[in-house]
Amino acid sequence: MKILALDTSTEYCSAALWRDGEVDARDALAGQRHSELLLPMVDGLLGRHGLRVVDLDGIAFGQGPGSFTGLRIACGVTQGLAFGAGLPVVGVSTLLGLAHAARVDRAVCCLDARMGGIYLAAYDGTAGRWSAVREPILCAPAEAPLLPAGAWTGCGSGFAAHEAALRQRYGGQLSAVMPRLFPHARDIVQLAVHEFEQGRAVPAGQAAPVYLRDKVALKSNER
Repeated sequence: MKILALDTSTEYCSAALWRDGEVDARDALAGQRHSELLLPMVDGLLGRHGLRVVDLDGIAFGQGPGSFTGLRIACGVTQGLAFGAGLPVVGVSTLLGLAHAARVDRAVCCLDARMGGIYLAAYDGTAGRWSAVREPILCAPAEAPLLPAGAWTGCGSGFAAHEAALRQRYGGQLSAVMPRLFPHARDIVQLAVHEFEQGRAVPAGQAAPVYLRDKVALKSNER
């Protein structure tokens, strides 16, 4: 199976190729240059393996939550490539991607949502496959949902921006914090393979980002 994955949900831009169990990936700190960097990144990755888009079995993307613009870029490029090659697609939660990247049994995953908010979810992987203990939400750090008893690893940019508030919220439950961990296509593609194998891919036209927020800036009277 050959699966391409893309993620542009944060300031990082990444692409990964799954080829029969082997993963090759590229990434860059893109800032606002995702649309400029992503397609050349894909071309370079496929070219290195002598593949064309039509040789793939599917395309996956980080569907959010995350940056509004970034999520649209990854979804749009995925749709464009998949439409042209007649490929199915799979969207993978960026927060689940963080849990997978942390390589721990229980992860509370948190991305900085700006405007004082965070995108947060918690996952348990002790049974060998991730299950959501807290589904992805947008909330204030001080109102983050409580976690089941036990030790948890905190990961993601939300901890970099709001670590004090989140540590106060979760008390001694945080056994470790990984604030510099970010969603990456290498984790998206590994999670997506199972979805493709289970027949849960969809046509390109059904691909859609998950925003969780319906506005991207505060009005002047809200600042």
